[in-house]
Amino acid sequence: MSEWESVIGLEIHAQLATKSKIFSGASTAFGAEPNTQACAVDLGLPGVLPVLNREAVSMAIRFGVAIEAEIDHYSVFARKNYFYPDLPKGYQISQYELPIVGRGHVFISPAEGEHKEIGITRAHLEEDAGKSIHDQFPDMSGIDLNRAGTPLLEIVSEPDMRSAKEAVAYARKIHSLVRYLEICDGNMQEGSFRCDANVSIRRRGDDKLGTRTELKNINSFRFLERAINFEIERQIDLLEDGDSVVQETRLYDAERDETRSMRSKEEANDYRYFPDPDLLPVAIRETDIEDIRASLPELPEQKKQRYIEDLGLSDYNAELLTANRETALYFETALAVVPKQCGLLANWILGDLTGALNKAGIEIGASPVTPEMLAQLVVRIADNTISGKIAKEVFEAMWQGEGDVDGIIEARGLKQITDSGAIEALIDEVIANNPDQVEQFRAGKEKVLGFFVGQVMKQSQGKANPGQVNAMLREKLKT
Repeated sequence: MSEWESVIGLEIHAQLATKSKIFSGASTAFGAEPNTQACAVDLGLPGVLPVLNREAVSMAIRFGVAIEAEIDHYSVFARKNYFYPDLPKGYQISQYELPIVGRGHVFISPAEGEHKEIGITRAHLEEDAGKSIHDQFPDMSGIDLNRAGTPLLEIVSEPDMRSAKEAVAYARKIHSLVRYLEICDGNMQEGSFRCDANVSIRRRGDDKLGTRTELKNINSFRFLERAINFEIERQIDLLEDGDSVVQETRLYDAERDETRSMRSKEEANDYRYFPDPDLLPVAIRETDIEDIRASLPELPEQKKQRYIEDLGLSDYNAELLTANRETALYFETALAVVPKQCGLLANWILGDLTGALNKAGIEIGASPVTPEMLAQLVVRIADNTISGKIAKEVFEAMWQGEGDVDGIIEARGLKQITDSGAIEALIDEVIANNPDQVEQFRAGKEKVLGFFVGQVMKQSQGKANPGQVNAMLREKLKT
């Protein structure tokens, strides 16, 4: 065990799924031509006034209720002052001392059998800045203000994570939760879900926190893990060489797999926060909170427990099936067709289907094998029409668009042989052709049974029922 311990906290920026911006009526749609979705309010032109988007407030409360957090009935917007080309007003409207969502928590499972509670310090509303573009013009940078004013929910964790693996598990949990709640699409490539990681190290057993660095704007779980691991090793090397860690903001370079200094880390007083004089405090009634609580869908943790308690699934499989809303929906749609085969269905979704999706680089919602098709495949395995091995061939054919389960089985002649007489004839032939192996089995070499099973399956072109083959072979070889 290393003498060093890492301490990690995450700040996650989730873009809220409103149609218009947080303080203006401009569109939040992704992909528009640069600077075509920034109105006078977003640009901070003289004489304009911001108007708070009610839906953004509702979405923040929705998240707060889901993490069992304190919801502040009185919330204030502040101006966070800094100067950067993509911040046209010279300040960002955010929340500081009185955020909308206070302390809450989520539970993570970083590995099978592991469970940990992660505290959430706060979640506050703010507007996004624009975007600086450095690679389209040879001698200058471009500014696209389409994102300026886009509503964000910044979710700040406690420094409760002790490894990159735990940090990724937490980020995935928040990602799953905002998608279940339908308050964020979670698209990391488009910047809808971004992570900043605060990383420090200390000697194991020491209660005092070390100097932290902030890793900025990481937009994939894989890069998050790699960036944190690199930063932990970098800080350990510094301290073991007698140097000190400098508090700063660093960027992660994925191509070089390293972090590098961006700027010194600002403190809150550097931003000169003060209440925004153009925005009234937000008053939230308890009845509003209760109405939102009543409208929540079944959340990932609740769904996971139901799968374990009602369906008998393992903790590990239940965690994977509920990790995202689309997978859970696929599972439940298929389960409606085969309610008594939930274990077998889960194995196919988490095994062959997930493997095919990963290989093709597509989400489960775009799978060419629909939930109903996979359910029918499970039906044909359960009723012994085909074996599990043949089912893999059928699955591949469905994936390639060759038709439904029964049509493929019929067209390829894949129906399983369950006729005892036909199987017995195959077994008799294999036994007659392999007298040496028969003697070995009768002398106590049980492993030879696998040889005979393989030979029978080969003779039947994989169509013989494996269970029947095993049972009948044992009986025949004993005599």
